[in-house]
Amino acid sequence: MKKNNIYNCSIIELPKVYNQQGNLTPVHNSKEIPFDVNRVFYLYDVPGGESRGAHAHKACHQFLIAASGAFEVLLDDGTAKRVVQLNRPYIGLHIPPGIWASEINFSSGSICLVLASHLYDENDYIRDYNDYLKFK
Repeated sequence: MKKNNIYNCSIIELPKVYNQQGNLTPVHNSKEIPFDVNRVFYLYDVPGGESRGAHAHKACHQFLIAASGAFEVLLDDGTAKRVVQLNRPYIGLHIPPGIWASEINFSSGSICLVLASHLYDENDYIRDYNDYLKFK
């Protein structure tokens, strides 16, 4: 695995199809995002100001979108940290494997849409930060 760092995490503006009746944003595998999507899930009903995540993946890529509301993503590569705010449904954050990520400071009613490159596999997760540092 490539030794990814926080600067390998990229903010990607997705296409926005304007319409008076409401806008639409399409996402295609390996076109707008740099991987094929094999799993989609979303976080919701997270109390305002709370956090989620706090783990890294060994192989899975993730793409996070604030489908509604806003939240921040704290990225950590074991050496440096970076905070990215997501607050528009046509802006997403690509997180490659090997990055510790935490979704923080949710606004009330936020929805975090996650597009993942892999199906759920508990063995792909690193959930303890000290284990993560050893992994890096």
